[in-house]
Amino acid sequence: MSYRLTAPAPGWTATTDVVVVGSGVAGLTVALNVRKAGLRAMVVTKAMLDDGSTRWAQGGIAAALGDGDTPDQHLDDTLVAGAGLCDEDAVRTLVTEGPGAVRRLIGVGAAFDQDADGAILLTREGGHHRRRIAHAGGDATGAEISRALVAAVRSDPGIELIEHALVLDLLTDADGHAAGLTLHVMGEGQRDGVGAVRARAVVLATGGMGQVFSATTNPPVSTGDGVALALRAGAEVTDLEFVQFHPTVLWLGPEAEGQQPLVSEAVRGEGAHLVDADGTRFMLGQHELAELAPRDIVAKAITLQMQARDAEHMYLDGRHFGAAMWEERFPTILASCRSHGIDPVTDLIPIAPAAHYASGGVRTDLSGRTTVPGLYACGEVACTGVHGANRLASNSLLEGLVFAERIAADLTARDAAGDLPERSVDVAAARAAEPAPLLAPEARAEIQRLMSRGAGVLRSASSMAATAAGLAALGRDAAAYLDEGKPADPRVETWEAANLHLVATALVAAAARREETRGCHWREDFPEREDAGWRRHLVTTLGADGSPEPR
Repeated sequence: MSYRLTAPAPGWTATTDVVVVGSGVAGLTVALNVRKAGLRAMVVTKAMLDDGSTRWAQGGIAAALGDGDTPDQHLDDTLVAGAGLCDEDAVRTLVTEGPGAVRRLIGVGAAFDQDADGAILLTREGGHHRRRIAHAGGDATGAEISRALVAAVRSDPGIELIEHALVLDLLTDADGHAAGLTLHVMGEGQRDGVGAVRARAVVLATGGMGQVFSATTNPPVSTGDGVALALRAGAEVTDLEFVQFHPTVLWLGPEAEGQQPLVSEAVRGEGAHLVDADGTRFMLGQHELAELAPRDIVAKAITLQMQARDAEHMYLDGRHFGAAMWEERFPTILASCRSHGIDPVTDLIPIAPAAHYASGGVRTDLSGRTTVPGLYACGEVACTGVHGANRLASNSLLEGLVFAERIAADLTARDAAGDLPERSVDVAAARAAEPAPLLAPEARAEIQRLMSRGAGVLRSASSMAATAAGLAALGRDAAAYLDEGKPADPRVETWEAANLHLVATALVAAAARREETRGCHWREDFPEREDAGWRRHLVTTLGADGSPEPR
């Protein structure tokens, strides 16, 4: 059974060949590449074209570009970080096609930092045994990539842009094939209100779900809309339990909520140390790479140190860099810290883990195809199998880039073969699915509180049972209001709350089911990795009653 968000009937209709939802590196790369084949493209984005997660990426993009580095070495580091759950074919695709994809990105106009001889400067981050992270503007890599891609997209008259638009639900034809989507334009531009887009293919590139937690590095738009849409449409999602918590997020106090400033792993890659309040380095002896261990290991170590010392945060020490290095290599982070009254040149930086990246998402094959025909996914919303149980640092931008190119190649080939026909869809009939109850806007904060308390870095059966119970209560309240004829008003805030609730419920169900510790999924009650029973993926779909069912 499929479900939909409660929403007004579409008041306008548009038509294109490929509709792309999201304007980060993945979405814009798909749009630019399908245009090369002569296909019409429409990019739908929730805020402005450059407001997605890509522009917040500080560290860089990983690829075997340096002397002595090879795709096989990059593959090995990725597999180790993924803790036994990476799809090796997907990783091999990533690392072998990655260097060429980065060079094509440079061809689009992205300018990476270079040395005096014009060679790309490379740094190192956690889990990497080589310097293979290309960066731009010191620590503004995402912003530079976004700038280049946005400029290219805006200069192509064959790409239609709809900004300030929240995607609602997938439209499918009588055969269950994706045939477009419904969306709501938030009072900006030529269109307004709920509309429908008919398309020959739909590509989800909606980014992450970090806003399901109280503290995250993700922007406010990252409310899991793509995963929620896919679940309602009957698609399979996988590995939702593997949410990576970035170890070094600027700690702004116990009441800080929403998007928090990131302190890039590249700072540790250049030699900064993690220390406690006494200045003692606590990662020494815990892993061969110390502060540059994979992120799950560092986040756990910080959390344990905080527990042991009854502290709310630890510290990052980069004072030995000196002012010149901070200003040249990390100007964005320097400015962010100083804006909060901390000077990294002279002060320790207070840090604590916060929700950062979803390693799981909508299940895809190596061409980005989901289990719903005609629906594709790439970037953080997708689960290609590259990241396994824990993403290797700076593989995310590369994954978005490589698999976006592969989606465009698949669509181009299908179009050339006549296998990308116009789809006939009755919008009214497609919207006849069971309506999902909407939650009041204030439910968002309660969802985040529940998730941070019970399904964050530390998890247990009891903590997740309490979280699941709280989420279920919110769902029952919404259903009761719907039955009484007093549902929450359909609007952006209630649609986002419904998406967050669905994604949170699915995440907790998967995390409760996986009774082991692996990668960034840390169970206090099952502290060991268990390959015999759990070296497998949990695939989640919606059951007959609309509840997520991991299997």
